[in-house]
Amino acid sequence: MQQPEERREEYAYVLDFMSTGKSFSTKSEPVAQLVGEEWFTLLEVTPKPGVTMALGERVYIGKAEREKVSLIKSRVAYDDLTQTAKNELQKTVMKIIKDNEKRFVDVFNNAGPLNIRQHSLELLPGVGKKHLEAILKARQEKSFESFEDINKRVSLLQEPTKLITERIMRELQGTERFYMFTKPYVKREGRY
Repeated sequence: MQQPEERREEYAYVLDFMSTGKSFSTKSEPVAQLVGEEWFTLLEVTPKPGVTMALGERVYIGKAEREKVSLIKSRVAYDDLTQTAKNELQKTVMKIIKDNEKRFVDVFNNAGPLNIRQHSLELLPGVGKKHLEAILKARQEKSFESFEDINKRVSLLQEPTKLITERIMRELQGTERFYMFTKPYVKREGRY
């Protein structure tokens, strides 16, 4: 089994592109801030010379030849994001969730307990003991097939995409004890 440190993003979405670099930087080199598609890793990258990137654009950042990204400079914390990147983040996270619906519906189908007292689904904002019981009962009868199916079969539950988005945003801000969807950010020297 892979160690969490070995997980790497293959694709990411552009949250901000600064063609002349950050305003407070002494270097005038282009820089982009991205969010990974798989683990929602926040990254800062150097684009290839002459390349521009549009907000919300999906770019390849894997180990093979990259079309737009020259160098992955580092992993960054939520607080290191520009205001533009912070503004784009929630919308982009929601898009990733909707585009990968099966993956996130499977969370509702397969999530288990964290410990004796708490179930991992209770980490989702708005999911308490009653919603948890309703989700577990419904999935025992038949696995959920879509977000719409979850909405139909679990009464009074908020929109699942919003619950997951809110949870991911909290995890990215680094204030959570448990992490369901992201790799916790740990500041250390070196590269991503």
